[in-house]
Amino acid sequence: MLGFAALAVLGGALVSLSRQINGSLSMYTSALHSSYWNHVVGFAFITAVGIAFGGLFTGDPWGAPWWAYLGGPIGFVFIAASSWAVLKIGAAQTAMLIIAGQMISGVAVDIALGTAGNTTTRIVGVAFILAGMLVARSGAKPKTNGT
Repeated sequence: MLGFAALAVLGGALVSLSRQINGSLSMYTSALHSSYWNHVVGFAFITAVGIAFGGLFTGDPWGAPWWAYLGGPIGFVFIAASSWAVLKIGAAQTAMLIIAGQMISGVAVDIALGTAGNTTTRIVGVAFILAGMLVARSGAKPKTNGT
């Protein structure tokens, strides 16, 4: 269990790092353009990993329901939106809002699916994340350079 928790934390750290790097790329291009290159490089990387280690074309992808492929467009929106947000509100604010969005949607899905767990503590956890975001945001001065 500890190993999976460590992997989840590592994944979260890599998501934050990825957003910052992609946000940096969008400073030189645009959020859409940086998202495009993010996917091109990601496609090349996953292809190389699949060729090196195998397992790229296993299973029955045509047997999956149509909505199982919506992760691609949703991922595109996530990458483009977060690349844009990093430039406008900074990496820390963007990361906190991403985490808040993940927590809110996670709690909503758990409630909708009737997943075991304490809904009240989950909602309180989301409230703490949002409160932390407001505390971190307090004292921040808005950008005045029109960006």
